[in-house]
Amino acid sequence: MPTHQGSIRLFRAAGITVFLHWSWFLVAAYEINGRGRSYSSLTFNVLEYLALFLIVLMHEFGHSLACRQVGGEANQIVLWPLGGVAYVNPPPRPGATLWSIAAGPLVNVALIPIFLLLGVLSRSAGLPASHPDAHALLRTVAYINFGLLIFNILPIYPLDGGQILRSLLWFVLGRARSLMVATVLGFLGVAGFFILAFYAQSVWYGVMAAFLLLNCWNGLQHARVLLRMAKLPRRDGFACPRCNTAPPVGSFWKCGQCSQPFDTFQSHGVCPHCGAQFAASRCLDCGGLHPLGEWIAPGGAATKL
Repeated sequence: MPTHQGSIRLFRAAGITVFLHWSWFLVAAYEINGRGRSYSSLTFNVLEYLALFLIVLMHEFGHSLACRQVGGEANQIVLWPLGGVAYVNPPPRPGATLWSIAAGPLVNVALIPIFLLLGVLSRSAGLPASHPDAHALLRTVAYINFGLLIFNILPIYPLDGGQILRSLLWFVLGRARSLMVATVLGFLGVAGFFILAFYAQSVWYGVMAAFLLLNCWNGLQHARVLLRMAKLPRRDGFACPRCNTAPPVGSFWKCGQCSQPFDTFQSHGVCPHCGAQFAASRCLDCGGLHPLGEWIAPGGAATKL
């Protein structure tokens, strides 16, 4: 997954920082020059690529704002040649995850009637005859938006469609097994992309297939970890303030000083190996970091800390 390392900070809006990876410029130059015959002026090629940039950005803001609406964390978007990535961390609930993921494609759905209306107004104004490049740009951008929608809702993990499928399965199968099923189905989609890349002789399809394969593999490993954690005994009297899950019993926290594993709840936040003290502990289920005093479950014994 792309990170903001090697990226340019563009702006910050609604508490969300948008970054643009440096490789975007290389691909933009290649794509703009490669479509030189689409319009009579290269300016419209630039406008087309910027429109793609804007649609992807709106899509990612849909994810981020929806995640915040359900109480999750979302403060970073990275745009790169294969699209955009909104770093969202919704509460570990199927409904919250479903809304956070589905909101992105819904932005593209909302844009469809807008483009249809603009197309009607364009033809009524005689734009195809008077300004053919402008009319062609509008039509192409509408197709781009629709194409992005169809691509994103493919049920291939980690595309939005694959994550939506995972969220729906979560209601029935639980968190770990739903991810396992979604990633296994994702491998089938990855195989299809590799076949498509071979027959189309497309480097981009090959790059996309490799990206999907890597994320499916990471998702599968994460699912295995979740399955193992689900079987662990849990410590009574404590619960994560964010997801209300009791922490597992065992040395699953690593000391930031000596890198040795220890059980932060058994040792009251003190590493038994080097004596380092930690005022907060991270939930292994949802990733939230909270002061140890906030982990006392209702009815739990505060004297344990």
